[in-house]
Amino acid sequence: MIEITKEYIDELKRIIETKDQNAAIATLRDLHPADIAELYKELTLKEAIYLYLLMDGDKAADVLMELEEDDRRKLLKELPNKVIAERFVTEMDTDDAAELMRDMDEEQQEEILSHIDDVEQAGDIIDLLKYDEDTAGGLMGTEMIVVNENWSMPQCIEEMRKQAEDENIDEIYNVYVVDDDERLRGVLPLQKLVTCSSISKVKHVMQKDPVSVHDHDSTEEVVEIISKYDLVSLPVTDSIGRLLGHITVDDVIDEVKEHHERDYQLASGISQDVETSDNVLVQTAARLPWLLFGMVGGLSNSMILGGFEQGFASNPKMALFIPLIGGTGGNVGVQSSAIVVQGLANNTLKHSQIFKQVFKETAVALINAAIISLIVFIYNYFTLGDSHITLSVSISLFAVVMFASTFGTLVPLILDKFNINPAIATGPFISITNDIIGMLIYMTTITLLLK
Repeated sequence: MIEITKEYIDELKRIIETKDQNAAIATLRDLHPADIAELYKELTLKEAIYLYLLMDGDKAADVLMELEEDDRRKLLKELPNKVIAERFVTEMDTDDAAELMRDMDEEQQEEILSHIDDVEQAGDIIDLLKYDEDTAGGLMGTEMIVVNENWSMPQCIEEMRKQAEDENIDEIYNVYVVDDDERLRGVLPLQKLVTCSSISKVKHVMQKDPVSVHDHDSTEEVVEIISKYDLVSLPVTDSIGRLLGHITVDDVIDEVKEHHERDYQLASGISQDVETSDNVLVQTAARLPWLLFGMVGGLSNSMILGGFEQGFASNPKMALFIPLIGGTGGNVGVQSSAIVVQGLANNTLKHSQIFKQVFKETAVALINAAIISLIVFIYNYFTLGDSHITLSVSISLFAVVMFASTFGTLVPLILDKFNINPAIATGPFISITNDIIGMLIYMTTITLLLK
C-alpha cells in the first residue's frame, strides 16, 4: 500500500501541471481505487478530471463509485454525457450504473443510455432505474451465473465459462439454478462441479429452496436476511419466483453505512443528510429546524419557571436543582429510546412485544428512579437543611425518571408504526420534551409540598 503524503500530492500536482501523461498513469497504476478517490479532496476539479480521463475505463468506473455522492455529482456535471456513458457506465456493473444515474433527470438518463452500444446492458439499467433505491430491486445487480436444473455437469461448466466471459464477471459468489420458466430453484455449490459425476444433472446436486427476497422488499429486510444467514450474496425474485438478479454483501455494507450515518445525524438533531464539504447554507438548513425547536422548548421552560417567580423569591434554593431535574430526565429518555431504536433497527424488537418492552423499561426505571432519588435525598438531608425541598427534589426525580423512561420507550415505537424514522426519538425531541415535562413535575411537586 502506497502512503499518500503531502510530498506525494505535491509531486502529483506537478505532474498534472506539466501534463506528463506517462508519469501520471504510472503514479496511479499501483493505487487502489479507494485511495485515488481520497486524492480527490486534495485536487482541484480540473486536476481531478485530467486524471480520470487518463485512467482505463474499468478503474475509472471503480474510482467514481468510491467518491462521496456530492463529489461524484460535481465531477459528472463537468463531463459530457457521451464520456460518462463510454468511460464509466459501460464499465460498471448494472447496479452501480443504476445508482450513478438515479439522481440524474430523465433527459440526461436517456442521452447517456443512447451512447451505450450494449443493448442488453442498457435494458438492464433501465429496468433497475424503475425501482426505488430503498428496495431490493434498487440494490440488485444482474451480472450473475445462472444454470438450468436439467443441464449435465459438463454442459453446466461450459455455460458458466461462457456467461462469465460474455458478462465480464470478475467474482462468482454463487451459481443460481432456474427451471425452464426462469424460476429460482436452487444454488449450485462450486465444489459439486468438481466432485459430482459428469452424468449427474444439476437438479440432483443443487441446494434446494435457497433464501431469497422479492424485488420490492425493503433494504432493511435485505440487510437483516444477509446478516442472519451470513450470506455473501442474496438472489432477488419477482412475485412469481423468477430470478431477476442478486445482491452482494459489499452493496449491503455500503447501505448499512449510509443508514447508520443518516440515523446518527437524525439523532444529533440534523434534519437532512449533510457532509463536511457542504456549503454554509446547506449545513444551516439541516441544523436550524431542531435548533429552533430547542429554542421554543427553552422559552417554554422559561415561561413555566416564570409562573413560580414568587416561590423562587421566598425560597431561592428551589433553583439549585433545576439542572439536575432537566438533565436526568433527558438522559433517561435518550437511553430508553436508544435501546428501542436499536431493537427496531436490527429487528430484534417486534411490535407484538411492545407491552413486554414497556413493562421491562418500567421495571428498570423503578430501580433507577429509586436509587437516584434515594442518593439525592440522603445528600440533601445532610447538606441542605430544608426538609420540604429535600423531599420535593427526591419525589420529582422519581417521577421524572419514570415518565422519561416510559416516554422514551413509546415515542420510537409510535414513530415506527407510522413509518417515520424512529432515530428522531433519540435526539433533541426526547431531551427537550422531557426537560419541559420535568420542570412541570418539579415545580408542581415543590409548590404543593411547600404549601
